[in-house]
Amino acid sequence: MDTRIEDHARILVDWSTDVHSGDDVVIAAGPEAHELVVALHRELGERGANPTTLYTSGEASRAHLRAHDEEFTLPEHTLALYEACDVAIHARSDPNLAALNDVPGTRLAERSRVHKPITEERLSTRWCLTQHPTNAHAQTADLSLAAYRDFVYGAILRDWDAVEEYQDELRRRLEEASTVRVVAGETDIRMRVDGMHAINSAGRHNMPSGEVFTAPVPDSVEGTVLFDKPLIHQGREMGGVRLVFDEGEVVESSAERNGEALDDLLHTDDGARRLGELGIGTNRAIDRFTKNMLFDEKMGETVHLALGRAYDANVGAEREGNDSAVHVDMILDTSAGRIEFDGETIQEGGAFVWE
Repeated sequence: MDTRIEDHARILVDWSTDVHSGDDVVIAAGPEAHELVVALHRELGERGANPTTLYTSGEASRAHLRAHDEEFTLPEHTLALYEACDVAIHARSDPNLAALNDVPGTRLAERSRVHKPITEERLSTRWCLTQHPTNAHAQTADLSLAAYRDFVYGAILRDWDAVEEYQDELRRRLEEASTVRVVAGETDIRMRVDGMHAINSAGRHNMPSGEVFTAPVPDSVEGTVLFDKPLIHQGREMGGVRLVFDEGEVVESSAERNGEALDDLLHTDDGARRLGELGIGTNRAIDRFTKNMLFDEKMGETVHLALGRAYDANVGAEREGNDSAVHVDMILDTSAGRIEFDGETIQEGGAFVWE
C-alpha cells in the first residue's frame, strides 16, 4: 500500500473528525477506494472506534433512478444510521463521472428534496468529505493516474495547523465585514454579510481544504457573475454559467454548455435561486483546475459562490440562512480581479494585501 494512503487515513481520523474510543463511524466509499477503507479501518481499530462501511456506486444509483417510476420516499433506515453515528467519512472514488448523465435532472432534484433530512443529519455529525484518486478523476483532470495521485496527496498531506493559522487573518476580516464585492472580468457582484459568521476551513470537514467562507444575507445579493470555470453537478457538466441577481434572487441565467442542467438546478426549490455561500480559496498547493469541486473551490486566487443551502455554522443568531435541498458551488478566477470588504480592497491580482 502507498504510505500516503495511510497518512491520508490518519489525517481523516485524527485531524478531520477527531475520532475517540467508542465512536460509531460511517464510511461511504466505492470499490476504487478499497485501500483507503482498509487504512481507515486499521486507524479506527487502533482508536477503539466502530466502523460501518456503505458501498457507493454511480452506476448502481443510475440503475435505481431509471427504474424507479414512483414518488420517492425517505429511506428511514439510512436516516436512522446517520442519527445513530458520531462520525461520517465520505470518500469520493468514482470510476465513471458520467454515470448519471442519462438520468433526468428533474428526477435527481426530486431525490435531493426527499433525501434532505439525511443530508441534514449527516452534517450534524463530525463529518468529512475527501477524495481517493481514481482513473476517472485523473482523466478528467487530464493527468496520468500517477501524476493525479501526486496532485491529490500534495493538496492533502499538509501541516493543517499552519494552514489554520495562516487563514485566520482572512477569517477575522471577513467576520468583521458588512459588505463584500467581487470584481473580475464580466463579474461585478455585491452582497451583505453582516451578522453572518466566517469559517476558517482547514480540513475539518473537507479534505483537502484551504478556504474561508461565509453566508450572504439571502436577499442582499446584487449584480452579475460569470463563472469562468466549468462544474460537474450530478454527472452533468455546465460551462460558462452567467447569473444576474436582484434582491438576492437569480432573475437571469444562461450557460454556454448544458443550460438545461442549470435550469433543472435552479428549479429544485425556491432556495436554489439564492446564494448560500461565499468562499475565498487559499490552497496554492492546488495549482490546476481539475473539474473536481472538492479541490477547485479551494484553489488560491479564486472565489466560489454556492447556489442553495447555507451552512448553519455561518448563520448568525439574528439572521436567517438560505434553505434548499441543494448546495452547488461555482468558481470564478480572481487572479486578475479584486475582492473588497466594506469598500477596502483586501485581495488584488490574487494577492492578499497583508501578504
